[in-house]
Amino acid sequence: MSISLRTARSVRILGVASASAALALGVAGNAFACNISEFSAVAKCDGEKGVISVTDKDPSGTPATVTVFLGDKLIGTQDVVGSREGVTVDFAEDWAPNTTYRVHVKAGRQVDEDIKSGVTTPDEACTPESTPTPTPTPSASQPEESATPTPSASEPEESATPTPSASESTPGAPASSVPTPAGGSSNLAETGASSNTGVIAGIAAALVVVGGGAVFFGLRRRGASSNS
Repeated sequence: MSISLRTARSVRILGVASASAALALGVAGNAFACNISEFSAVAKCDGEKGVISVTDKDPSGTPATVTVFLGDKLIGTQDVVGSREGVTVDFAEDWAPNTTYRVHVKAGRQVDEDIKSGVTTPDEACTPESTPTPTPTPSASQPEESATPTPSASEPEESATPTPSASESTPGAPASSVPTPAGGSSNLAETGASSNTGVIAGIAAALVVVGGGAVFFGLRRRGASSNS
């Protein structure tokens, strides 16, 4: 049984339409599929702390797992669900300047690869290294401190031998004066006679003469009484 020309034309048109629809759906599907190009990474500073930020701009919202490596060292792993505007996850890392990290993305069966070229850190660290302050060196014009302190002029030096007070008498030294019964003072240090020595000697001689005369007179009277 032969197919009419009209039927053949209708089948042809339907096939073309179906192919066009399939192609359009395929393109649309590819447009909304998750792709590694929709992921990006950057190293930056959060205050004085370093972080590595990974952004997922997948409009299909396919769940993905992001893993960051430094060589063979695992830095961290986080899950992310992207959006057309982009969703960012941060990995805390005290990174060194000019260091390259590897970022791997696993999103279902669509993506399982690294972000191309990874992420390279900036030239300067987040916390600059502090420069130690040099210790000042004393100049030649400044004299070194003496080990033994020099007493100032206002502070008199203490005498090694204490000076005796005026009330303490030195052994062997003569007393200045000794009071006499008459109220005067006699210098005991003098070995000769005082100024009254002559007067005293004269009085003593007179007393001797008077005593001798009295004895003579008494003996004479006794003799005269015996003769009578």
